Amino acid sequence: MQIATWNVNSLSVRLPQVLGWLAAHPVDVLCLQELKLTEDKFPFDALRSTGYEAACFGQKTYNGVAVLSRQPLTEVVRNIPGFEDEQARVIAATVPTPRGPLRVLNGYFVNGQAPGTDKFAYKLRWLQALHDWVASELAAHPRLVLLGDFNVAPEDRDSYDPVGLAGTIHHTPEERGHFQALLALGLVDAFRLFDQPDKSFSWWDYRMLGFQKNRGLRIDHMLVSPALRPAVAACTIDRAPRKNPQPSDHAPVVLELTL
Repeated sequence: MQIATWNVNSLSVRLPQVLGWLAAHPVDVLCLQELKLTEDKFPFDALRSTGYEAACFGQKTYNGVAVLSRQPLTEVVRNIPGFEDEQARVIAATVPTPRGPLRVLNGYFVNGQAPGTDKFAYKLRWLQALHDWVASELAAHPRLVLLGDFNVAPEDRDSYDPVGLAGTIHHTPEERGHFQALLALGLVDAFRLFDQPDKSFSWWDYRMLGFQKNRGLRIDHMLVSPALRPAVAACTIDRAPRKNPQPSDHAPVVLELTL
């Protein structure tokens, strides 16, 4: 079974690329972030014609998340229960597998702008609420994947310039502490279960030849529960779509499970 996450930075712009990628990589589940459209604009029919059902949580112009699946989706939850939020940032769904249900939590984590700002304070509140909710989800769904655009580079090796960017957004001790708190729940960074090339990133700035110079960050992650860890067979970043004309600034990350 293959599960992928991809911040597409506008599905209306990137839909042909998503359909093309799915044709070449027919994963079982694809989680999208930054849809930047409302549910009435979501391309359900185009995706259904390629074999995918979808659950969507959209927002005009900003944010928005979706889960695409070859199997029916159940127990869909939108946003973090109990946390008041006007932003469409989280969608969760249960996917059937031969060995039982798999819970998928797809998040477009708060960017935070810069330390000391109101947006950064919101990010820290959001991360704490997410942590508490994930803990309850794990108790109810032992087979769980938390994935998406985390907007956190958890270690120095996840940044092209860890010294120059130390303490800036995505690199702060507070953000990294929240990432570690998720791992303390028992979740495992699937990408780091395997030897990976140095300077493996999932996001590159559009400006200053960021991709061409590999000035990137690894901020798109796949965290698996303890019950799923033995099933993890691979976790890779597909850089190819970043070379497309008008690409997203993120690349897909693909998790392979032996289920």
